[in-house]
Amino acid sequence: MSFQSTLYVGSVMHRRLRPRAHRLRYRVFWILLDLDEIGELPRGLRLFSRNCFNLVSFHDADLGDGSGRSLRDQVEFHLRAAGIETNHGPIKLLCMPRIFGYGFNPLSIYFCYQHDGPLAAILYEVHNTFGERHSYLIPVHKTAGTVVDQQCEKVFYVSPFMDMDMTYAFRVTAPAKRVTVAIRTGNKDGLMLVAALSGDRVTLTDKTLLRVVLTHPLLTLKVVGAIHWHALRMLLKGLRMRTRPSPPPAPVTIVNAKDWSP
Repeated sequence: MSFQSTLYVGSVMHRRLRPRAHRLRYRVFWILLDLDEIGELPRGLRLFSRNCFNLVSFHDADLGDGSGRSLRDQVEFHLRAAGIETNHGPIKLLCMPRIFGYGFNPLSIYFCYQHDGPLAAILYEVHNTFGERHSYLIPVHKTAGTVVDQQCEKVFYVSPFMDMDMTYAFRVTAPAKRVTVAIRTGNKDGLMLVAALSGDRVTLTDKTLLRVVLTHPLLTLKVVGAIHWHALRMLLKGLRMRTRPSPPPAPVTIVNAKDWSP
């Protein structure tokens, strides 16, 4: 059985430029889920389950508003609120699955397509290690081409070593044979952080699931461990921790929707 959903295997890189230089890179794999076929995947894969334990699994409540209700319904609600009409086009979610029942996604990305094919919007769902989540919904203009450039103001607390008065600039190549997402973070004093993820497409089968789990053991646990390990290293470098503000009252920040046109 073949699926629209697939795997991407690659790496994540963070490079902080100031006030202290710091860099990290680690190997990662993601699953790209077509939200219309999540329910079909467990029927064709023995090592993948939805909302229950398996070697690799996906739990709806890990994302969105945490209620476990249809992610497609949730995303389409936000698209309608932004005035972005997709005519029920495909929505593909790039995220890290649970491995042996444990999962954590610092960033999950929903690629929202129009019914006739073009990419209409991208929703970036950000999770911090304090159990909070927030999303940025940004339309894709018809002149975007194969590389999508977007930006927004930061409104959600992520790192204790970063101020809130900052801007994100995204450069995205939508999933095909390869997927890439680069994020540049800065303020009035200039660029502060560059982060990037990139991966190559791998067909989703039981064999490839087993292989990526063996080559990336305890992936999501290692991601959380790496976050805390590098936080300790930045403390030892003398970086000051910022006070965590309350999360935004709305779960999604809609960016530049008034300028969107199909």
